[in-house]
Amino acid sequence: MWPEWLAGWAVYAITILIMADTFIYGVRIFVINLDRSPERLEDITKQLSKFGLSFQRIAATDGKLASPAQTALLDEKTYQLKHGKTSLPGELGCYLSHVDAIREFLKSDDLFAVILEDDAMIENDFIHVLQYLAQHSRQWDMVKLSGVHSGTPVSVQRINDDHRLSVMFSKCTCSSAYMINRHAAQAYSEKLLPMTLPYDHEFDKGWAYNIKVRAVTPFVVTHNLQAPTTIGIPLVHSRKLSWRQRWSTHLYRIQTELHRLSYAVRQYFAT
Repeated sequence: MWPEWLAGWAVYAITILIMADTFIYGVRIFVINLDRSPERLEDITKQLSKFGLSFQRIAATDGKLASPAQTALLDEKTYQLKHGKTSLPGELGCYLSHVDAIREFLKSDDLFAVILEDDAMIENDFIHVLQYLAQHSRQWDMVKLSGVHSGTPVSVQRINDDHRLSVMFSKCTCSSAYMINRHAAQAYSEKLLPMTLPYDHEFDKGWAYNIKVRAVTPFVVTHNLQAPTTIGIPLVHSRKLSWRQRWSTHLYRIQTELHRLSYAVRQYFAT
């Protein structure tokens, strides 16, 4: 039998080693969660606990209960011109919740923030990818950790045998998981408002915010498709504008994708 003091020291040493493996210097994790979704908070808490990671909860803005001051932060006319649809209360709530998370990050002294929506599904390489990004922070300002579309990624740096840091040459929506530094957070805090698009259509436009946007490919966070949406999406045709009213939308999208392509080429050759 080991002496009691030696056994205690061994447990302490093992605990320190585990914490050293999961600790990421200067990174704060935020989880956006509606007060009416405690089951989602429980699920994401269990996922992060598996990695020994703590987080700060951001009480999400419920768009259905938005105040007049919050509603005034939406430019509905420009939203319709760009997106070809009327906005949803849930989209406003989502947008303002991300803005709140970014502002909370800027109040801290941390170097980086990971912002998660509460329906994120975290893959096993999550912690190792975050460690790599924190150690190679000159390569990026915002990194997408999840996405709905592939984004036509082109690798610019190897993370490990399974993942690459990539530049996206096409649209990649979804904002359920991403990492930002203070430069990106400051640019977002100054330019995100007023809202003129859904958040996941807006925040990855690196050329508009003068930031380096990257993606981890394949993604280390997926979207829980089984979780019911809290956005509250109605039937498509109930909010889509007529084809005559959508000419500006088509022109905007063409212009945006040309900007995205030009930006991606510049970013690729700048690495």
